[in-house]
Amino acid sequence: MRTILIIGAGRSASSLIKYLLNKAETERLHLTIADLSLELAQKKTNNHPNATPIQLDIANIEERQQQIQKADIVISMLPAHLHVEIAEDCIIFKKHMVTASYISPKMQELDAQAKENGLIFMNEIGLDPGIDHMSAMKVIDEIRGKGGKMIQFESFCGGLVAPESDTNLWNYKFSWNPRNVVLAGQGGVSKFIQEGKYKYIPYNKLFRRTEFLEVEGFGRFEGYANRDSLKYRSIYGLDNILTMYRGTLRRVGFSKAWDMLVQLGMTDDVYTMENSENMSYRDFTNSFLAYHPTDTVELKLRHYLKIDQDDVIWDKFMELDLFDSSKKIELKNATPAQILEKILAEKWALQANDKDMIVMYHKFGYEFNGQQKQIDSTMVCLGDDQIYTAMAKTVGLPVAMATLQILNGNIKTPGVQLPIKKEVYEPILNELETFGVIFIEKEVPYMGYNPNNVGS
Repeated sequence: MRTILIIGAGRSASSLIKYLLNKAETERLHLTIADLSLELAQKKTNNHPNATPIQLDIANIEERQQQIQKADIVISMLPAHLHVEIAEDCIIFKKHMVTASYISPKMQELDAQAKENGLIFMNEIGLDPGIDHMSAMKVIDEIRGKGGKMIQFESFCGGLVAPESDTNLWNYKFSWNPRNVVLAGQGGVSKFIQEGKYKYIPYNKLFRRTEFLEVEGFGRFEGYANRDSLKYRSIYGLDNILTMYRGTLRRVGFSKAWDMLVQLGMTDDVYTMENSENMSYRDFTNSFLAYHPTDTVELKLRHYLKIDQDDVIWDKFMELDLFDSSKKIELKNATPAQILEKILAEKWALQANDKDMIVMYHKFGYEFNGQQKQIDSTMVCLGDDQIYTAMAKTVGLPVAMATLQILNGNIKTPGVQLPIKKEVYEPILNELETFGVIFIEKEVPYMGYNPNNVGS
């Protein structure tokens, strides 16, 4: 039997574990599922004979190293900042490692040691990052293979609510970490290149600059810019590309309303609010508005943000109970962002019968035989239920598939890496199709980034 150590049994691990347990007999696999919560690890094993749940505190170095030493390969589903300790142990004990997280500078520093030991440290092999890399490189390699030259690459991804479960005015529910949604776009300027011109969007303007996209069968979406669209330019071999833009997808109208929460200051995470535990939702809203002896909180907010009473944005604010004086924050020394997260987590939670949805959209502009051409590639994945969500499938399945490909010697290139080589993306994309993760590629008229293809 070959042992796979999975560290972290949270929501994103459900489809990963199910996939590997389904392969356990034919592939001679035994899973050790480790989590700080033994109960959570036990739930994920589903009493399978080829799985052992254990309680593991990764701060316990001796216990951690003991489990890594016993494994043939290690999957870390922990938060990104905890991967490096695992990776350093994997080097000591000469074990391959797989994560879904972005490659941090500290992880990248281990590249030379991983190569010296013939170890594969596969990162960024979840959803975004992960499936976006693989599906993009497949088309980019095909364009280059026939002699085309890339001139435009845009990539959008969103974790959303499935149409049948879309029951609020924001057209949004949480399928992943709510804190990441509240803090999206903070901590730096969003930058990209458009028709050869570098563009920058500061956080306070980010949600006012959106691009609209249509996905057949699922309607319209809007995309706002990710923080750094240029970090993969060299990695993808697109140093000379004229347009490169990566964005996050929401339903149309979300960004305009969210921008008003930003303008109020509700997404700020750098200071704490006095007496926050005793605040009502109404007090919280009022704390960002000027004092007035007679005007109500509602009137002050509408005047400040210039919202008409019949505007749907006003209805969106009302839906969040932001003016409710009976509901208490009950969070001590909380930042505005933490308070907003609590409010939204109540309102935007996936209910028992709700399903989530992942939408991805790539645009590839290229020159071929003197002509400008474009391929649009779209993927929509729907969740099955609360456990096997679209988010869990698209994050966990590529991790599991890559792990098995490494174990079976099909992925051979050592070092700290992401899945941009054909030996990685081709078999995984093919297998993902059997799980409903299917990209539909279409030749469309080349439009460039600007819909009118003019301006600078």
